[in-house]
Amino acid sequence: MTTLTEGKTPGDWLMFEENSFYSRDEVTIAAGADLESGSVLGKVTATGKYVLSEEDAADGSEDAAAVLLNDAAAESADVSAVVIARHATVRRGGLTFDATYDNATKRNAAMAALKALGITEA
Repeated sequence: MTTLTEGKTPGDWLMFEENSFYSRDEVTIAAGADLESGSVLGKVTATGKYVLSEEDAADGSEDAAAVLLNDAAAESADVSAVVIARHATVRRGGLTFDATYDNATKRNAAMAALKALGITEA
């Protein structure tokens, strides 16, 4: 029998969002990597596109700016995606951070940046 594996879903990390999709924005995910639901994103200043936030980046994406709602297959081309950008509650354990967020202090800083946008931790 074939074994099926379900990837991460918003139910793994999203606990609350405002009514009428107020918490959501549609953005462009820059080509370069397939991202999963719950990925913590940063916004590249020069292009306005979103990428997986890297703590040691220097292009604006080092600041956590949103959380990816659903998977985005952006390995070979830019894609449109929906993100949680404001007024929501998330579960940190369900979020996906880049490997550069390799300790609690760095992940706390990313969560503080999200909190400034109204994305709080449960």
